[in-house]
Amino acid sequence: MKEVVNKILFISLSNIGDAVMTTPVLQALHELYPEAVIDIVGDQRSSEIFNYCPYRGNIFHKQKSRFLRGVPALLMELWAQSYDLIVDLRTDGLAYLLPAGKRYTKLNRIKTGVHSVQQHLGIISKIYQGDPPQCHVWTSSIEKKFAEESLGEHYGKKLLGLGTGANAEKKIWSKENYLSLVEKAGNDFDAVIFLGDSRDKEHSNYIISRSDVPCINLCGRTSILEAVAILQSLEIFVGNDSGLGHLASAVGIPTLTVFGTGEPDRYRPWGEKAQWLVGEKQNINNIAVDDVAGLLQKQMVSKC
Repeated sequence: MKEVVNKILFISLSNIGDAVMTTPVLQALHELYPEAVIDIVGDQRSSEIFNYCPYRGNIFHKQKSRFLRGVPALLMELWAQSYDLIVDLRTDGLAYLLPAGKRYTKLNRIKTGVHSVQQHLGIISKIYQGDPPQCHVWTSSIEKKFAEESLGEHYGKKLLGLGTGANAEKKIWSKENYLSLVEKAGNDFDAVIFLGDSRDKEHSNYIISRSDVPCINLCGRTSILEAVAILQSLEIFVGNDSGLGHLASAVGIPTLTVFGTGEPDRYRPWGEKAQWLVGEKQNINNIAVDDVAGLLQKQMVSKC
């Protein structure tokens, strides 16, 4: 007889890309327990990706600026709930401070693969043995309208997305390389769309000011979900190892990620349309522009 699970607590991760890579576990839990409501513990910013998840309950945040990094306040909120099952992908001890029928944490994990998605699913492998679901991010008509207005006359056309930033200098392919890529491949598209935060504006403006291809710079001008809606409008996305690549793969468009330092086998975007290149000696600028342009062309041909 299948156990009755009405309410689940799902503890996700903090960074945008990491949080996206937890969504296959979230979907697996929904597949196992379709009637259950799933509350989520996440980061204040990255948990935006769960806003429109149709089967979620409450979203809880650890307020790190509060007493003891917000743990006592969070525990008080969660103790007021009653969970049949807790799935903790973070495993900072929170799952063991709360009452629950069953708990699954990294201590239960069975190795099911190298990639983070596979490792996360290994935590619930005792109850889920299906194929790994794809990553997913949910949006609404509000974000779609934003994309239509932001892209204007280019909405619905053949668009290339670029993400020129990352959270570390060693992860950033040079602006000169991106400019060369636009010069080589940009004419195959109706426009190039730049995405990222406000720190990425300078690189993007450098490229735009030297390019004859129509460009739109949206760096620093979108929320996470607004960026997702823009990504849904693209033909393909090329970028550094950052959250944008994971968001792009989650909405099902082809992605090409350039890696320097890091572990692409573990942290690359998850999905059948995700491809990547790694710089020799873990130097991202050892990746040749021609190699990126060639792989980009192959991906576009495969779409036809």
